[in-house]
Amino acid sequence: MRRKNWRIVIAGLVLIVIALVFFFFMLSFAPKSNDPVALTHTVGTVAGTVVGISLAMIIIGLIGKRV
Repeated sequence: MRRKNWRIVIAGLVLIVIALVFFFFMLSFAPKSNDPVALTHTVGTVAGTVVGISLAMIIIGLIGKRV
């Protein structure tokens, strides 16, 4: 039997929310930027990386460890 690690799952969910808020917050700065395409690309890369790490955290937390 495995025991789920809910702290890691919750931390992963919080990171996803933070990444989405960061992405949409930075989109408001894109029209004012000198190069909006590069800004959007960089912000999307950062947000996507954080979401990927948080999904891995959620999966690891749901798998859990042996008791």
